[in-house]
Amino acid sequence: MTKGRKDFGKAGEELAAKYLRKRKYKIIKRNYSCPYGEIDIIALDGKSLVFIEVKTRSSTTFGPPQSAVDRKKQIQISKVATDFIKRKKITRMDMRFDVVSVQLLPGDEFRVELIRNAFDLCLG
Repeated sequence: MTKGRKDFGKAGEELAAKYLRKRKYKIIKRNYSCPYGEIDIIALDGKSLVFIEVKTRSSTTFGPPQSAVDRKKQIQISKVATDFIKRKKITRMDMRFDVVSVQLLPGDEFRVELIRNAFDLCLG
């Protein structure tokens, strides 16, 4: 990944984190990684543990940002979430997977959309 794309993605994650905090999500970990991959944001929303994938795009040529969270990506995120739960010894806690779509618009404007319960745990 080029430095420009990486910086673009990080800027999207910052916008997403700010958006989530305004909605009372308590961010407990950013960029959690393990051998299976990475999850952008792990947060608490009330009593639910939420694993959040952030997708940022500057155009919709290839569809909206959230369309990049396909079945393959969902499986990867699910595996990383399972790793986190096992390592932290979390039991009996509601959890879900959200996606935050960040669309950059002309004039340095942006649109942020939260898709709650975007997908279910899927391990293959």
